[in-house]
Amino acid sequence: MSITSIVRYVFEPRMRALEKHQTQGELLQRKVLNHLLQVAKNTEYGRQYAFNAMKGYDDFAKHTPVNTYEELKGQIDRMRHGESDVLWKGRVQWYAKSSGTTNDKSKFIPVSPEGLQKIHYAGGFDSVALYLRNNPKSRLFDGRALILGGSHAPNYNLPGSLVGDLSAILIENINPLANLVRVPKKQTALLQDFEVKRERIAREAMNKNVTNISGVPSWMLSVLNCMMEITGKTHLEEVWPNLEVFFHGGVAFTPYRKQYEQLITSPNMHYMETYNASEGFFGLQDDPADKAMLLMLDYGVFYEFEEISSGSSETSNSSGSRIVPLWGVEKDKNYAMLISTSCGLWRYKIGDTIRFTSTNPYKFVITGRTKSFINAFGEELIVDNAEQGLAYACQQTGAEVLEYTAAPVFMDANAKCRHQWLIEFSKPPQDLQQFAHLLDQKLQEVNSDYEAKRYKDITLQPLELIEARTGLFNDWLKLRGKLGGQHKVPRLSNSREHIDQLLKLNA
Repeated sequence: MSITSIVRYVFEPRMRALEKHQTQGELLQRKVLNHLLQVAKNTEYGRQYAFNAMKGYDDFAKHTPVNTYEELKGQIDRMRHGESDVLWKGRVQWYAKSSGTTNDKSKFIPVSPEGLQKIHYAGGFDSVALYLRNNPKSRLFDGRALILGGSHAPNYNLPGSLVGDLSAILIENINPLANLVRVPKKQTALLQDFEVKRERIAREAMNKNVTNISGVPSWMLSVLNCMMEITGKTHLEEVWPNLEVFFHGGVAFTPYRKQYEQLITSPNMHYMETYNASEGFFGLQDDPADKAMLLMLDYGVFYEFEEISSGSSETSNSSGSRIVPLWGVEKDKNYAMLISTSCGLWRYKIGDTIRFTSTNPYKFVITGRTKSFINAFGEELIVDNAEQGLAYACQQTGAEVLEYTAAPVFMDANAKCRHQWLIEFSKPPQDLQQFAHLLDQKLQEVNSDYEAKRYKDITLQPLELIEARTGLFNDWLKLRGKLGGQHKVPRLSNSREHIDQLLKLNA
């Protein structure tokens, strides 16, 4: 009998509980908010905003301010120095270090014991539960899991307090029994030098019976390619014949899908997207046939959504945009996501934008970042547009994109404005100009504002495409001390800061 067939029974109660997401979304979220307010009412933040007197969402929205990291930074730093009961009950010892996608400054996101168990580990548990539900013949637990993580370091030298990649904090605190079914060994998983770690992971894992892999697509691909070089094999199933699923998240999978499908040709391979971040675990792809993810509603996360480009004055913040709870969202609108969590983040702007494809159940796709867009000329180009454009151009030309970034050229020597794209291809197109034309064409098709600005080349000229040399983006990340882990290349930016640094390295 397969081990998986026995372990499956552990996940069945949760599979049934997840059915409540279909019909009880509002109830689940109201329960979460009530729990958060009750636990945090005697913290410094809870007393400041009278959590004990709040009767529900309307009071919470009316009296609690919307926050970015800057508003909470001082309190988080005090927590890092050992203070208790500031933003969350008790002392928080773990901090996930995040640089975001467009901000050079590090952010330190609190990870409380409750948040670790009931948000982050709960998300991992549900990933497996949903996967087993959708794949009754799975033998997931009959082999090992390759889990790719980052590194951590002492936090202000306080005993037991750590700061680092969220993945490293998860590995450090994982149930010791889990280490029996995962690779690489803990010492290797937490190495700081990614180039050293990549080869060690490959050598430790290549002779194991790996059935599932988890990590950020770009960094996992680097590890897998290293293993192919070491083993001399062409396809991954020659090394791991029982590999069946890749749980991926952190960056959009679209630019990497074709490369994975070439590397893994087995018809039994599955891909499952997860929406996990330093701030929390938010979504899971519950249906393999649907790219949208199910919003996870019964963790320690209460959600709110800010309408993008809304002129409504119905708001609980000072910016003039409308903020609604889950039960106020509409399909096909673009929203910036706000979260309140059992890690002490309150009405916190996470920086991601999403669009709901369904409200029964609540399912969504990630459309980009609130700071990762180009709107230099009123074109409002978001990452979702970019991904669609690149996918189309790759499909038409047979090219494969590895990494990219784009920024505006505000005015050149001829007083012309345009977007400048820097793309590193794993398989370049035969005709770079044709690729650029197809990309530009698709962007106009999916974004009416961009199309209007491109009309007759009056405001925007055709986009400029520059091919990046092999390894450019990794070299740039390495220079910034951000190679590996959960670090990401900024995709779109109104500023030329990043692209100019990259172009200088590309010269």
